[in-house]
Amino acid sequence: MIARLFNAPLGDTETAMGVGTVGSSEAIMLAGLAFKRNWQNKRKAEGKTYDKPNIVTGANVQVCWEKFARYFEVELKEIKLSEGYYVMDPDKAVEMVDENTICVAAILGSTLTGEFEDVKRLDDLLVKKNDATGWNTPIHVDAASGGFIAPFIYPELEWDFRLPLVKSINVSGHKYGLVYAGIGWVVWRTQHDLPDELIFHINYLGADQPTFTLNFSKGSTQIIAQYYQLIRLGFEGYTNVMENCRENMLVLKEGIEKTERFNIVSKDVGVPLVAFSLKGQSFHSEFEISEMLRRFGWIVPAYTMPADAQHITVLRVVIREDFSRTLAERLVADILKVLHELDTLPSKISRKMGAEDFGNVKGKKVKREKLMEVIVGWRKFVKDRKKMNGVC
Repeated sequence: MIARLFNAPLGDTETAMGVGTVGSSEAIMLAGLAFKRNWQNKRKAEGKTYDKPNIVTGANVQVCWEKFARYFEVELKEIKLSEGYYVMDPDKAVEMVDENTICVAAILGSTLTGEFEDVKRLDDLLVKKNDATGWNTPIHVDAASGGFIAPFIYPELEWDFRLPLVKSINVSGHKYGLVYAGIGWVVWRTQHDLPDELIFHINYLGADQPTFTLNFSKGSTQIIAQYYQLIRLGFEGYTNVMENCRENMLVLKEGIEKTERFNIVSKDVGVPLVAFSLKGQSFHSEFEISEMLRRFGWIVPAYTMPADAQHITVLRVVIREDFSRTLAERLVADILKVLHELDTLPSKISRKMGAEDFGNVKGKKVKREKLMEVIVGWRKFVKDRKKMNGVC
């Protein structure tokens, strides 16, 4: 069912090739192992060295890609980000591909901003390079978040097996597959893309059962839940859920924009989330807003971007199926309360700590240094106030 959702080239009698996994982390490990073994076999057949494999991807990848590279001795060649462009640049990625590249990993739904990477352009550029070099470098799509979104509300978007170089795709059932935590999936384009030497065959349960996994005994409840959701909701049901998430995302985005205090970093097309950062030379930081929102029951992460955009800090709100329009409006109201309180903090801290301890920032210091001084001063002020009041 998932293979057909991703437009795998299946005939009436063909069986899809895929594995149920523990989240997308295991799925990525298995897909990476398949690429590595296929590349090694090809190099051996050509009488070439096969001890320096690499993967090309953006610096915005999830940490499981770094785990795969370190655990299985594969070099991770990351395309650096830049301010205003927080996904992998296909042109730079293809330039970095060499004869030792086992695959290029594209992300359909960046963890940082929810943006879909341009898999179609990556495929077009890589086809040209493969024709010129004879390398036949493939693509893996990490669709952990977007795999259960794009087919339903962006069906015209070409990112899946419709592109000839996309050989495998992973997706998390416990994200927008609408299943509780613990289930992921990886699907291969054809049986030839998964080396048979990686598959183990067992028969002690009464019949031949092929297995390809890094995990051992585990429950089947998440798989049953995924099957139930697919047959219960169907294509129309998933479409309704994803469209509703997108509409609530737009409501939240509009509310945050109306505060006139933030820049929206995320895109409208992508995972339904809102990533935003403070405008201008503020004496406060996104980390302060994140910490103060916890008092209202909100866990809104604040984080810095990867290299070379690490000077950018953003807040992120991910919209799931249970995040209603009412909750979006309430969150905006609470953000306004936090902003109002933060606007009063510098003068309070100045009276409490004195000019030497806070805010005596020289003009030559960069914005981040100013922000760090303010954060340290603000935390000290809050800590002292707690001691004084005896209330946590």
